[in-house]
Amino acid sequence: MNYEGQICRGPMERSSFMLPVEVGCAYNGCKFCTLFKHLKYRELPMEQIEEELKRVSTVGGNPRTVFLGDGNAFGLSTEKLLAIIERVHVHFPGCEGIHMDATVTDISRKSDEDLRRLYEAGVRHLYLGIESGLDDVLAFMNKDHTLEQAYRQIDRMREAGLIYDAHFMTGIAGKGRGIENAEYTAEFFNRTRPSRMINFSMFLHERAALYEEIQKGTFRPADELENLIEERRLLELLKPWGQEVLYDGFHDMIEFRVRGKLPKDKESMLARLDERIAVEKPGLTAFVK
Repeated sequence: MNYEGQICRGPMERSSFMLPVEVGCAYNGCKFCTLFKHLKYRELPMEQIEEELKRVSTVGGNPRTVFLGDGNAFGLSTEKLLAIIERVHVHFPGCEGIHMDATVTDISRKSDEDLRRLYEAGVRHLYLGIESGLDDVLAFMNKDHTLEQAYRQIDRMREAGLIYDAHFMTGIAGKGRGIENAEYTAEFFNRTRPSRMINFSMFLHERAALYEEIQKGTFRPADELENLIEERRLLELLKPWGQEVLYDGFHDMIEFRVRGKLPKDKESMLARLDERIAVEKPGLTAFVK
């Protein structure tokens, strides 16, 4: 596979075949993100996409699920997505679902008919970078949506049959706001009910625009202890919503990860967080790469 940049996708997609359909991210404006800053966004030509499909099918590849990369593949036009999906099914007749990242704005730009056609063609899971349940945090981080817009577009994609999965970040609200962010984010998730939840935790890098805010003193990063406490509070507040939910949480500074199925594993996940919180000591400093 010819791939430009850093591969970043939800851990639930580790068994999916990743098919690049674009380079970079069409939005590329989130203040905390550095994944695509060094890349010039462009759509890959159909000839290149078809060549990759042929390469894999020629050696016997016939994956059940395909993940379209990169940053927000759902932002491609409906017609191009349908053309790609048609070629996927030609080369991979066993494919049962096509998944990709999306933004709230990507969904808003597609009509109800577009969403329905994409579902009927085989699109299933869409991963949305929700990040936080606080509107002021979304605005500060230069996200492309408000909470009300997210509610509306998630309802629309669900009405079409598409499956909503969520990316979010503990620590994104900054030092001293972890519990507040946990409570509002839990409220958002209890209302929108994602089927998969990935907590990437706040990843700080000196090349991110957010680093300038840290230097100016307009953003104070939460340390890992506060991240752990925030994650615990969020999990504590999540309610069963009639379906099994896959949860995976990462932490940047420490080798610790909590994952499981909700609500079945909720108590054991909380217990693991309690154990780790007891190990961590107050006074940790923010870790900036």
